Amino acid sequence: MSAADQDPRLVTPPRVEPTDRAGADSELPDPLRLCVFATVALLGWLLGPVALLGFAALGFVGYARARRAGLLRSRCLLGDTRLVLAYLGALVVAGGVGVWWWIR
Repeated sequence: MSAADQDPRLVTPPRVEPTDRAGADSELPDPLRLCVFATVALLGWLLGPVALLGFAALGFVGYARARRAGLLRSRCLLGDTRLVLAYLGALVVAGGVGVWWWIR
């Protein structure tokens, strides 16, 4: 694809070269995952069982689609996608019970 065919909204972000390491070619680590974890923890704290139900259901649907597409092993600590689905399914049930208990 030529430069004229590319979407003008897609811009390659500028890279900052590491200056504190002499001759290091590796990229600087991005702690985005830690920001995501903090945001999920905040939402969990604010929304309680509703957040658990929502995130667990979202994860379950994502892993179910990935398994149907052929993913058998996950980078998750549990490894096998069947175990991950069972874990997320249990969390969906726990979140549902929590929401029911909360609004009761």
